[in-house]
Amino acid sequence: MPFARQIENVVMSTDLLDIHTHLYAPAFRELLLWGIDELLTYHYLVAEVFRYLDVPYEKFWALSKTEQADLIWKELFLEHSPISEACRGVLTTLHALGLDVKKRDLPAIRKWFAAQDADKHITRCMELAGVKKIYMTNSPFDDLERPVWEKGYRRDERFQACLRIDPLLVAWRETAPKLARWGYKVKSAPLNQKAFDEVRRFLADWTKRMNAAYVMVSIPSDFAFPARDATSQLIEKAVLPHCREFGLPFALMPGVRRAVNPQLRLAGDGVGLSDLSALQNLCAGFPGNKFMVTVLARENQHELCVLARKFRNLHVFGCWWFTNVPYLIDEMTRLRIELLGLSFTPQHSDARVLDQIIYKWQHSRSIIAQVLVEKFSALAQTGWQVTHEEVERDVQGLFGGNFERFCRH
Repeated sequence: MPFARQIENVVMSTDLLDIHTHLYAPAFRELLLWGIDELLTYHYLVAEVFRYLDVPYEKFWALSKTEQADLIWKELFLEHSPISEACRGVLTTLHALGLDVKKRDLPAIRKWFAAQDADKHITRCMELAGVKKIYMTNSPFDDLERPVWEKGYRRDERFQACLRIDPLLVAWRETAPKLARWGYKVKSAPLNQKAFDEVRRFLADWTKRMNAAYVMVSIPSDFAFPARDATSQLIEKAVLPHCREFGLPFALMPGVRRAVNPQLRLAGDGVGLSDLSALQNLCAGFPGNKFMVTVLARENQHELCVLARKFRNLHVFGCWWFTNVPYLIDEMTRLRIELLGLSFTPQHSDARVLDQIIYKWQHSRSIIAQVLVEKFSALAQTGWQVTHEEVERDVQGLFGGNFERFCRH
């Protein structure tokens, strides 16, 4: 078998860890989204359909989910060719599940999904995607999610919890009263050592309750560190000490601009260029902490790689949100390999709908395989011969091994 084909086979067949998603274990019931209507009303498609619709936003949101899905199917799949990455992803998923998309029969597709058993469907989607573990995004501040954790549930070994703390860091004044109601002795002002200690107690309680793999936050593009604001102080005095105590990475996702068009709801967030000197200051100032980072703006990707070359406590991962399109996945994977070798995690699905892991990983694997074929071929031109076993080792690192080593050390 040609060496290029061997590399492709390894990339397409190696089971992986999906280290950041918005999926949930079955015990969370309605929070686990799956099925055709969820696929079609994914916020990527909602934003896209309004490129064509001239109806008021309020009229769209007044529709039922099925009606919204019908409208999106009509506009993006029937009246225009479904050529965008989000549209193609729906079709890749349906095709992989064995559905005949040529018929364009949405009612028949709905009927098929309605007949599926949720737990068996999870297994099938994970097998088709080659995903052996899904890392969730878990927020104690979510009123639907929190009671499940407080009551306790039988864990599903396919799903790993991760502690998401955005409200704590980016909306302290609104969040502090909630902590106080939950028994933590904090006030919105002033921030003092007592408040930091109580926040650490909160983080410890939820880390233990969830058995969280890491602590995470998405932060706006204007995030600065150090600074006198609550976000910076809480990170320095509470989050980082907590992560050191528990040996957890702190995952930072800079670059989001929330609600640039609030009428689009979840689809209304935008992207901004981040000042990564904040990340540099964190990595340099706190060598005892581990930082996992994915950046939203394309313009920040090169600087992020350079920082990762300087700080071994920084792990670069994934192509997040607006960068999770083939053109940029290809570009970013090449950039990272050329600057970082194989010491990063090239992708995560960021899936909000279970079925999406199928297309997101099929599409990403194909691109990563192409990049690796080119890079290993260039290496062979130097006279260096790479064995099949070494390719398997390297791909396993890219698909979860590097992440696991970073978390351990």
